[in-house]
Amino acid sequence: MAAAIDLHAYQEPILFLATAGIVVPLFHRLKISPVLGFLAAGALLGPYGLGRLIPNYPWVDWLTFTNPEGTSRLAEFGVVFLLFTIGIELSWQRLRTLRRLVFGFGSLQVLLGALVLGLAFYAFKTVETITAATVVGLALALSSTAIVIPVLAEQKRLNTAAGRASFSALLFQDLLVAPILFTIAVLDTSKPDVTLSSFAVLLLQAGIALVLIIGLGRIILRPFFQLVSTTKSPELFMAACLLVVMVTSLIAAVSGLSMALGAFIAGILLSETEYRRAVDVTIQPFKGLLLGVFFVSVGMSLDLFRFLEAPLLILSLAATVVIIKGMTIVALGRHFGLNTAEATETGLLLGPSGEFALVILGAAMIAGLVPSGIGQNLLLVTTLTMVAIPLLARLGQRLSRKLEVRKPLDPLATIAPPSDEVGRVIIAGYGRVGQLVGEMLDRHKVPYLAIDLDPARVAAERRAGKPVYYGDGSYPEFLRACGIDRAVALVITLDTLSSIEAVVSAARQECTEITIVARARDARHATQLYELGVDDAVPETIEASLQLSEAVLSDIGVPMGLVIASIHERRDEFREILKKSNPNRDPDRAVFQARRRVGKAHSPAMTEQATQVDS
Repeated sequence: MAAAIDLHAYQEPILFLATAGIVVPLFHRLKISPVLGFLAAGALLGPYGLGRLIPNYPWVDWLTFTNPEGTSRLAEFGVVFLLFTIGIELSWQRLRTLRRLVFGFGSLQVLLGALVLGLAFYAFKTVETITAATVVGLALALSSTAIVIPVLAEQKRLNTAAGRASFSALLFQDLLVAPILFTIAVLDTSKPDVTLSSFAVLLLQAGIALVLIIGLGRIILRPFFQLVSTTKSPELFMAACLLVVMVTSLIAAVSGLSMALGAFIAGILLSETEYRRAVDVTIQPFKGLLLGVFFVSVGMSLDLFRFLEAPLLILSLAATVVIIKGMTIVALGRHFGLNTAEATETGLLLGPSGEFALVILGAAMIAGLVPSGIGQNLLLVTTLTMVAIPLLARLGQRLSRKLEVRKPLDPLATIAPPSDEVGRVIIAGYGRVGQLVGEMLDRHKVPYLAIDLDPARVAAERRAGKPVYYGDGSYPEFLRACGIDRAVALVITLDTLSSIEAVVSAARQECTEITIVARARDARHATQLYELGVDDAVPETIEASLQLSEAVLSDIGVPMGLVIASIHERRDEFREILKKSNPNRDPDRAVFQARRRVGKAHSPAMTEQATQVDS
C-alpha cells in the first residue's frame, strides 16, 4: 500500500513555481521588471499579507508562504548563484583593473555613508547610543547586490561607467559583511567567550579559506571539468557545476566569509577556463529561480500593517537613507572620475539599502545592540528602499541621459549635423577606432559624417576640419537629423555592448535598408548583433587572430597574395558561422570547432594538436 503523502511538504515549492509562472510572463508583457512582481507576490502571499487571515480562514494557509526562515535559507543561494555567474563573466585581469573602484570608491562609500547615516540617526534621537548608531549606519550603508546587478543586466548597463562603479562598491560591501557580523558578536555582552583575539583568529581563518579556494581551484577545476566533459553527459556536467558552487560557498561560510564571496571567487577561477560559457549556460536556470525565491522572501518581510501604524515616520526614514547615501555616492563618484550623469545614476542605484542590512539589523537586535521596535521599523525601511530599486534605476537611466545632453558644450560641438548629402557613411563613435575608419574613407574619397557623445573630442576634431558632430546615435530622431535615410552605410565603433546594441536598434527602426557594420566584443556579441540585424559584425578577438596570422605568414615567406586570399576566406567562414550560430550556445566554441574541422581536412598533425587542445 502506498504511503500517505503530506501535501503540506510540497505546498511552498508548488506555490512558488505557480507564482513564477504567472509573474514572469505577465510582467514581461507589461515591460516591468519581474523583480517587482516577486516582491509584490511575497508581500501578498507572505505572513504579513494573506497569512494574517489564516486564524479566521484556515484554507488560506494553502495560498501563503508560511515558513519565512526556510525560504530565506533557500533564498540565500539566489545571491550565491548570482555572484558565481558574475565571477564567470570577470577575470583576474579585469578585477585588477577595478581595484581602485573596489577598494577606493567602495571603502569610502561604506565609511562615509555609515558615518553620515549614523550621525543623522543619533542626532535625531532615532537611536539612543553611539554603538547602535554605528551598527545602524553600517547596515544601511550597504546596498543590494541581488537586485542592483540583475536590474543593470536587464538594462544591459553593467559595462557602463555607472555599472562598473556600482558593481565595484557592491563587491567591497560583500567583503565587509563577515567582519561587521563578527564585530556585532564581539559587542554582544551575552557571549563573553567572544574576544578581540578570537576576532583576529577569524580574520586569519578567512584568509586561509581564500587561499585554499583560490589555490585548489587553480589546480583542480580545469582537470575536474575536463574529466566530467569526457562523459558527454549533460546531467553529470550540471551536477559538477552545482557541486563547485556549493562546496566553495560552504567553505567560505564555515571560515566566516559570506557564501556569495566564495562562489564569486569560484566563478572567477572558472572564467579562465574553456568551460566558462558552458558552465554559465548550465547555471542560469538555477540562478533565475533562486533569485526569484530571494525576492519573494524579501517581500515576505514587508509588513504593510506596521507601515500603516506610522507611515510618515517610515517613509521619511526611507527617504533619508536614499537621499543621504545618494548624495554621498554622487560626491564620491565625481572624485573617482565619473561625470555628473554617471555619478547620479550610481547614487540612485546604490542609495537604497540591501539584503545584508536585513541580516545585520537582525543580528544586532538579537545581540541587544538595537532596540527591537526601532530595529523592526528599520527592517521595514530597508525592504521599502529595496522595493524601490527598479524604479530608481529607471529614473537614474533617464536622468543620466538628460544630464549628459544638457551639460555645457563647446560652441563647435553644438553645430547641427547636415542631412542633405547623399551617399555618405555615418560613423557612430569617433574614438581611436572611428578615427581610423574615417581616415580610410578619406583615402578612398568616400564622404562621411561622424557622431560622438564626448563634446571635447567633437570640438577638437572639428577644429582639425573633421566632419564630427555631437549627439547620441541611440535616438532615431538624431539619426534622422543626420540623414540616415540618404546614407549608404552606418559604421558603429562604440566600445560598450549596450551602446552598440542601442544604436543598431535605433538605426533599424529608422531605416531598414541601410548597411550596418558594427564593432563586436567577441563571437557571442557578434552573434547577438546579427540577431539584431547588422550586416557585418567585426569581433575584436577574431580580427586580432586573423591579423596575427597574416603577419606571421608574410614574415615566414608565404606570398602576400595567397595570405590575403586565405585571410579573406577565413573571415567569410567565420562570418557565416556567427550568422548561423544559435545565441543560446557558445559561438566561441562553434568557431573553435570550425577551426578544428578545417585542421582535420588539411593536416593530420594539426588535427592531433587541435584534438589535444579541445580535450
